[in-house]
Amino acid sequence: MHGAPFDHPPGRRLWLFSGTGDGPPLAQALLAQGWELRVSVVTPSAARVYPAAPQLELRVGPLGGADRLQAALAAAQGAGQPFRAVIDATHPFAMRVHGELQAGCAQAGVPLLVLQRGETAIPPPAPGLQPTWLDTLEALAQLELGGERLLLAIGARHLARAVSLCPGAVPHARVLPRPGALQQALAAGVPPEHVACLLPGAGPGVGAVEAALVRQWGITVILARQSGPPSETLWRRVAAAEGCRLLLLRQPNSRQQVQGHSRAQLLALLAAWGR
Repeated sequence: MHGAPFDHPPGRRLWLFSGTGDGPPLAQALLAQGWELRVSVVTPSAARVYPAAPQLELRVGPLGGADRLQAALAAAQGAGQPFRAVIDATHPFAMRVHGELQAGCAQAGVPLLVLQRGETAIPPPAPGLQPTWLDTLEALAQLELGGERLLLAIGARHLARAVSLCPGAVPHARVLPRPGALQQALAAGVPPEHVACLLPGAGPGVGAVEAALVRQWGITVILARQSGPPSETLWRRVAAAEGCRLLLLRQPNSRQQVQGHSRAQLLALLAAWGR
């Protein structure tokens, strides 16, 4: 845990739920505005990328449900250290967490602010290689993928279902470098030599490793998610550069009850609240 329990005037605290992508820069910006933060992440590895600051309290572990969130918000209120708002900056496909945050905040009467990822940059695809959109993962079963060398970039927990829906394809997977993710990939039936454990690229050479994997494996089809930058942008670029067919799984409407804000809008709103 970074920092210690707060003993400050009420109304200057925020609770941020996020991961390693949007969370750290957003946390830095909010600290610069003078907010005190509780940041919740799921894994210890995600916690390591957040800044150590007296005004930042870091918690590691699953949310544990809407009731648990409501109880924590009520306890903070009762201790005279209420949260001004909860910020949902979790992955767009983290549907269970979105629902728990919405329900817990509604029960506690605490505003929920949702970070909406920006539109991804769309490089011009090769002729005839416009993305194919899938409303659900089950739509894979309707495609002719027999004999295709399919790269799955959809998160380890969904690999088993994806592989079962396209038994004629030759599966490959890019997963995060975590023991659990590798175990899920192997349990899904992806051969060990077809699994790459690596963090998403960043910086000027973003996508170079993924493009090299596509060439090495002879990938013909990539399945990715409409998750916005950086991941969606990366796979669009790789598919366009390597001439692969790109399948994009549409973002679920799990946050439709809550208005989303861009990063700039969110920071402007909270700057006004903090005055």
